[in-house]
This record gives sequence, C-alpha cells and structure tokens, in this order.
Amino acid sequence: MDLPRLGTLRTLPAADHPELLAPSVAAALASWPHAHLAGVAEIDPDLADTAAFSEAYAVPLEASANCVLVAGRRDGQERIAACLVRADTRADVNGVVKRLLDVRKASFLPMERAVEESGMEHGGINPVGLPPTWRLLVDARVTEVDVVLVGSGVRRSKLLLPGSTIAALPGAEVVDGLAG
Repeated sequence: MDLPRLGTLRTLPAADHPELLAPSVAAALASWPHAHLAGVAEIDPDLADTAAFSEAYAVPLEASANCVLVAGRRDGQERIAACLVRADTRADVNGVVKRLLDVRKASFLPMERAVEESGMEHGGINPVGLPPTWRLLVDARVTEVDVVLVGSGVRRSKLLLPGSTIAALPGAEVVDGLAG
C-alpha cells in the first residue's frame, strides 16, 4: 500500500500510530473503511499553524485543509458544524454556512469550547472523530485534491488523506461554494 505523501513529511500508517493522534481521531479511524489509506506525519508542534507549517515542510497551501467550527441558534436550539475548506480559501460563514445551518447568525465556536467539545488540541482540530451530532460540511474543492493534509487532533502531527476519501467520512456533506 502506498501512503499519501506531501512535501518533506515522513508519512506513517495512521492506523498503526495512535500515539500520534487524538484519542477520538484514533477511534474514528479504527472504524472507518478507508483508514488504510490514511497517513500520519510527526511535526514540530510550534509549526502546526498552516502558514508556518506550509513553509517549513514544503507543503502547498492548496493541499492543506482547515477545519473550523461554527455555531448558530434557531428556535432556542444550537446548531454546530465543522467546515472543512482548503487552506488557501475561507469558509463563507455569513452566507453559505449560515444558510445551511438555517440560523440567523453564525459564528466561530470560542477556542476553549472548540477544544473541550471536540476532544482535540487547538491547531489540530480536524473532521475525523468529531461529535456525531455536529454536521460536517466539506467544500467540494477539498475532495478534488490528490492528498489532503488536516490536523490529527494534536499539534505534534498531521493526518494525510486522499481527497477522494474525504466525502466518505461519517456524516460528510460535500458543498459547492462552501469557501471563497
């Protein structure tokens, strides 16, 4: 099996290295039929943020995807979505995301809450292993990238997935124009 590779990263089979993943990510991969295609690469945690990471490891921005957590309320009920967009774009929170959540106002989850409820570290939040009650909105352009790099749930590593498998993540909703 050929693991996905990007830049100067040393890729290992993600399923064989749960120590490089947040517990929720490792558990989700254990039951995902495409887990054998997932790689993980250990990195310097001080370089986990997208711009610094991209430069240090020679990974183009369009190969990285950011997962942002957005919430809004409707009829007293909170609606949360994880939005996965390429790093060279931004989620259209006030347009597309707001309409998809069917809320009057959508905003990013505060970082403390995002970390606590996702079970992942700041800088490592990703679409694998999120609470099942959250929607997972994926910009269609992410699925078109050969190898997509996302967080691993921890700052000291990154997860590499074939873009074509992103749409097969549990609960994934592929959305044209989610990001601009």
